Amino acid sequence: MYRLRLFAIRNARAFEWIYKCVERGMVAMDPVFARIGYNRVERPIALVENGVKSLLFDCKMCGQCVLSSTGMSCPMNCPKQLRNGPCGGVRPGEFCEVKPDMKCVWALAWDGASRMQHGGDKIKEVLPPVEHTLKGSSSWLRVSREIAAQEREARDAARETLAQAFPEARENEPSAAPLAAEPPNAVNRELKK
Repeated sequence: MYRLRLFAIRNARAFEWIYKCVERGMVAMDPVFARIGYNRVERPIALVENGVKSLLFDCKMCGQCVLSSTGMSCPMNCPKQLRNGPCGGVRPGEFCEVKPDMKCVWALAWDGASRMQHGGDKIKEVLPPVEHTLKGSSSWLRVSREIAAQEREARDAARETLAQAFPEARENEPSAAPLAAEPPNAVNRELKK
């Protein structure tokens, strides 16, 4: 596992690209997940996520994955579970003070972040503390659901802006030529008078 973790950090740029592809796929699946029910797809997706991420990143399934912000080095592998940088006890050679045979998770994170496209900026962001109630849940599903909701809100805001830009258009003319007679409640009553 440790060797695979080091491999993932050395190839952080490729894993960043793969992560973005998976994220786009999950966001595209949002209508399907919403129809099935997010609570129903949570368990199978969490199982797949756990299998992939525990193999490659020695993931602890905290439910709040920050691999894309930490150079593909999971901060939950830190014996002290520090999420915003190394402790003061990093030994010479960047080894951990608690587990002397293991490189410091944060030294590896900086190495991985330097290889990523936007890793140098993301690793400097302060991460929130771990919310332990999310342990074991799928962070892929949660993040993709949040992104899909933001995209929906942006589309709805754009439609609202367009509708407000042309308020008289719907009153004067129908949005499309009707194929059948309009129902009585759809016809503009002011035009009849």
